[in-house]
Amino acid sequence: MTRIKVIHVITRFDKGGAAENTFLTVKGLDKERYEAILIRGLSYESNMGTSETRAVESCLEDAGRNGVRILTIPELVRRIYPLSDLRAFLKLIRIFREERPHIVHTHTSKAGLLGRWAARLAGVPVIVHTPHGHVFWGYFNEWKTKLYIFLERLTATITDRIITLTAQEKKDHLRYHIAHENKFTVIHSGVDLNRFSNVQANGTEMKDKLGIPEQTFVVGTVGRLTAIKGQKYLIEAAKKMLAKQPETVFVFLGDGELMDELKMLATNLGIKDKVRFLGWRPDVAEVMSTFDVFVLPSLNEGMGKVLVEAMALGKPIIASNIGGITDLVIHEENGFLVPHADADAIARSIKSLYCHPAKRKEMGGNGKRKALEYNSYSMSEMIDQLYIELLALKKLDPNV
Repeated sequence: MTRIKVIHVITRFDKGGAAENTFLTVKGLDKERYEAILIRGLSYESNMGTSETRAVESCLEDAGRNGVRILTIPELVRRIYPLSDLRAFLKLIRIFREERPHIVHTHTSKAGLLGRWAARLAGVPVIVHTPHGHVFWGYFNEWKTKLYIFLERLTATITDRIITLTAQEKKDHLRYHIAHENKFTVIHSGVDLNRFSNVQANGTEMKDKLGIPEQTFVVGTVGRLTAIKGQKYLIEAAKKMLAKQPETVFVFLGDGELMDELKMLATNLGIKDKVRFLGWRPDVAEVMSTFDVFVLPSLNEGMGKVLVEAMALGKPIIASNIGGITDLVIHEENGFLVPHADADAIARSIKSLYCHPAKRKEMGGNGKRKALEYNSYSMSEMIDQLYIELLALKKLDPNV
């Protein structure tokens, strides 16, 4: 029996949420029924350090052991580079024509534009796209945003289905008239919950390793240090919090282009000794186990997969009231939702949780139960069902 051939396309394959989702998707497909190929760029723009690079290589090796074929297109980058983009586009067309996949599934905006049109020109029967959020605000200036919206609307006409990670992300796409409602399917991004719900970490020991006194109240965040993640507002909130509760430490896990700028901000605010920038680490779950509160101050977020990870660890959440975050965080149930770019609101919410340990425990427990809805197995099953549905609509026998 010939298997269903699926090619996934993504630009940055790093340790970010979109890449992790893509990795779990290709790895989770039943290899007796599917032949999976992953096309990726070289992720230069991620500015990955040695540890993150090793972790990415480990993921690629793991995917290979699970029967996934990896193809690399160096020109496939996230930013707009006309010559490189043309080369990547032509390579994608060539690969699709040679491989003759039943399905091409693209991930994120840039890979979605190039990959979907290349699939169309190569005659691929089924085209699926997962935006992993959107670029309708917070990323670009006005004219570039309008251009992306126009291109997304145009490219949606050749797309069989668009997968959004949350119901709110779907609503955002409908609000900007990207496509008709029947073209969208909501499939939550899966998380390897075992890594977090069963973490074998002693918070006290990890605090000692990190040089944090045992009784210190720890506020933490995880994510690439980039403007859209809004970490500067957490640092500004830290200044306000530390003025009244100096026995607090703020931990930032992740690398990115704003590392030096954020460090300078902490220095200028006179709180550099209370703010720890740990870079990217392979023991994310163990470090997160030391957090008393998890904060995600993003300006735009498709889902916020790291929120599920924090909830699986039983951490109360403070997060921006924006995008797909509102599907995960229920205000005053498993955390607090605050206006985005509002350092005062973040500081008030941190103080509230600091002063009410029972509330922290209650929210953490509620979040831990909610995290169970986002396991990677459920995501794989739903994607499999979607593929079969789309092949049937095209009158293609899945067991060709």
